[in-house]
Amino acid sequence: MLCGAYASLNDLLAIRYRPSLSAPRTAIRHGVRAGARLSKLRGRGIDFSEVRLYQPGDDVRTIDWRVTARKNKPHTKVFREERERPTLVVVDQTQSLFFGSRARLKSVAAAEFGAIAAWQALAGDDRVGGLIIGNSATLAHKPLRSVRTVVRLLSDLAACNAALSRTSRLESDSRFRDSLVKIRRLVHTGYRVLAISDFLTATDAWQDTLRALARHNQVTLIRLSDPLERELPPAQRYTVTDGAARWQFHAGNAGLRRRYARRHERREADLASFAAAYMIRYLPYATDEPALPGDWL
Repeated sequence: MLCGAYASLNDLLAIRYRPSLSAPRTAIRHGVRAGARLSKLRGRGIDFSEVRLYQPGDDVRTIDWRVTARKNKPHTKVFREERERPTLVVVDQTQSLFFGSRARLKSVAAAEFGAIAAWQALAGDDRVGGLIIGNSATLAHKPLRSVRTVVRLLSDLAACNAALSRTSRLESDSRFRDSLVKIRRLVHTGYRVLAISDFLTATDAWQDTLRALARHNQVTLIRLSDPLERELPPAQRYTVTDGAARWQFHAGNAGLRRRYARRHERREADLASFAAAYMIRYLPYATDEPALPGDWL
């Protein structure tokens, strides 16, 4: 697990050699649109899936005559095609993620998760691309099947991570929204999209974008939070600042602690409910939890 305030390019490149990133392989078909994973789409493909009752519109060439004769009802074979599934990794590296109270900042966790996703997708022989949303720039990479593409993606990710500081600011909320629109231009149909953020900036724009993507793609959300966002620190008087204004509060106030925890729980529940409504995988992680790539790739 990467720790600290920043993730260097060397850190992100080294993730490629972690033992947990050895992706399982299936037989690879040769061709322009061939891929390394079985598609969930059923059709006249190569790999046998099942035998079921014949339905109007089924290809008569796939009728299983032995099962048909045995059960006295027409049955057909169903095959599953192997299709390519390009991967697009969307990593938020804006000011909202430059925060952390244990082990590392949310921005470092996001960078690590993005690198894991990119390397594991490439290990599975998929095309890999990404979109890095920084405070002042949005960097897009079209999905390609090459180590060089992943290295360029991670180089931009490390650069956006290094640009974060206590005094830096997101240029504007509208620019962030425009960045999300770029995702739709990169994604077509049959993509695997992994969005990594705390989803605290422009939540409504995130939801509009993800809702549109989920219609024809497999979408997974990794929601990052810090333990301090879930629960206030021990009962003492604290002073906090955002770099411009200062606030004081007493963490021993029982009512304040309850309201604080409930606000976090409500945000989690709302995002989880949104994801469930559109068949989007939702995976919440705290910054002090290690990434388990098998859960989301």
